[in-house]
Amino acid sequence: MVSARPTRSVGPPIAVLGIPWDANSSHRFGCAAAPGAIRAALHSGSGNDATEHGVHVVPELRDVGDLDLANERASTADADAITAALDEQLATGRRVISLGGDHAITYPILRAVARHHSDLTVVHIDAHPDLYDDFDDNPLSHASPFARALEDGCMARLVQLGIRTATQHSFEQAERFGVEMIGARDLASFDASTLRGPIYLTVDLDGLDPAVAPGVSHHEPGGLTVREVLDVIDTLPGPFVGADIVEYNPSRDVVEMTAMVAAKLLKEIAGRMLSTA
Repeated sequence: MVSARPTRSVGPPIAVLGIPWDANSSHRFGCAAAPGAIRAALHSGSGNDATEHGVHVVPELRDVGDLDLANERASTADADAITAALDEQLATGRRVISLGGDHAITYPILRAVARHHSDLTVVHIDAHPDLYDDFDDNPLSHASPFARALEDGCMARLVQLGIRTATQHSFEQAERFGVEMIGARDLASFDASTLRGPIYLTVDLDGLDPAVAPGVSHHEPGGLTVREVLDVIDTLPGPFVGADIVEYNPSRDVVEMTAMVAAKLLKEIAGRMLSTA
């Protein structure tokens, strides 16, 4: 893959794109409603537009709205629309933070990002490896995005953090593709200084402990704290070229707690992107 030469962006350098696609979920649906809920939390009067480092990031975000998708299971048309939308934004020179939707959105996103950034390293925070070769006879399942992306050569390296539900099949897939899987109990072994090349971050909110992020479809106790995830974000080297926040299910949330966590992560990710420009 050859890196494209981006044109100069006009206006804010970071695009925020809502991707309301959850038809590939299992167990529960509801993540399609997440982008609007995260935006509401981001602009809530209970906070402000600055990161913990004092960077006023909200004015640096260009909200390009939500994609108009059919939201159909295993829809290649929906997947292609996601790839095209990312490609359009990346061609302007903007970096994109996408708001899911379930984790199925990450595969079509990475198809676009890989066109613009060769030797991509993906850092993946999650309770689940999402490496299934075939889950529920759906190649675009939210349990399979990284299997598809690795098959397509969308990344040079995949580092997974917080994993605590890996099956034997997942371990076999990780060995097959050379995935580095670091469990929640081993997070201290993650060394961001070993990361090379452009970095893409994907955050599944069920990677956090359900005590701090209850608004997800798959509660898996024993997860990361918000502070641990923020520390990971702070240590990522540049260039930090894109990110997504997925699997927020507003119908499962408690007093918008998880929405506020997602909005916090959005601000801190954007701040880190600006610092590694």
